[in-house]
Amino acid sequence: MPEPAKPAAAQPAKATPAKATPAKPAPEKTKKAAGARPDLATIGGIVLALGGILGGLLMEGGKIKDVSQITAAFIVLGGTFGAVMVSTPLSVLKGAVVRLVHVVLDKTQPPDSAIEELIGYATKARKNGLVSLENDALAAQDPFLRKALTLAVDGTDLQELKNMMQLEIDMTESRAVAEAKVFEAAGGYSPTIGIIGAVMGLIQVMKNLANIEEVGHGIAVAFVATVYGVGIANIVLLPAATKIKARIGSETELKQLKLEGVTAIVEGLNPKLIRSKLEAYQHEPKAEQKSKAKDNKTAPASKPAPAAKPAPAKS
Repeated sequence: MPEPAKPAAAQPAKATPAKATPAKPAPEKTKKAAGARPDLATIGGIVLALGGILGGLLMEGGKIKDVSQITAAFIVLGGTFGAVMVSTPLSVLKGAVVRLVHVVLDKTQPPDSAIEELIGYATKARKNGLVSLENDALAAQDPFLRKALTLAVDGTDLQELKNMMQLEIDMTESRAVAEAKVFEAAGGYSPTIGIIGAVMGLIQVMKNLANIEEVGHGIAVAFVATVYGVGIANIVLLPAATKIKARIGSETELKQLKLEGVTAIVEGLNPKLIRSKLEAYQHEPKAEQKSKAKDNKTAPASKPAPAAKPAPAKS
């Protein structure tokens, strides 16, 4: 009798290896433009100026309500800005209002950040060619740098590129200076309008010459307009014009830095050489910072010289 066939041993199912999903390359970190930083010097300066003036008033026995005259403020502010509107084109006036934000906030990109960004572009262009910066040029957040890189990638003649970007720098600076002059003009009108307000107050005083007490009070109130005019001009308007001009200088210098960097990239210079060239735009080059750091380090203590052996006595 034939033996029953043995059942085949069940073979363990082969585990299908899971397909390894290729690791996605880490996205490149895009350098964000420096955000606006509050200008503590402007804020502290205004607070200190007002505090000094009002503090002196209180020390002399006066009261803050003595100089809080809404009528005087209305005359000075209304007359000053009305005169500015008459003397300034509307387009420049709009730009000046927007530019006023730069007095309180510093939106200028630090030179260190711009240099590092340009060195990154230079390193990539040296390895993969200038055309490899096409996407980087389109992704640049600064419009000036974006335009310069785009012209460079498109193969624009180097001299023509420099002329175009220098023309843009000059025109932007010219418009910004015109906007700063708006506040200079307002600072010139404000004291004069304050005198007009004082004269108007004295006219009202002359109507009450019969009452000596009213005359004295009216004269004091009349001169508040002069205080407002001179104070607004010398605490707000003229310093604002000076601060805006300083911002313009920083922005122009930064654009010159970026133009020099793009020019060096087109010329194919070594990134180290480009860095050394652009460090001239820093207030304190990194080379000096490193040398200072080395100088500050304490030198290792030198070993004392071995004592000289005594000469053997002659017999």
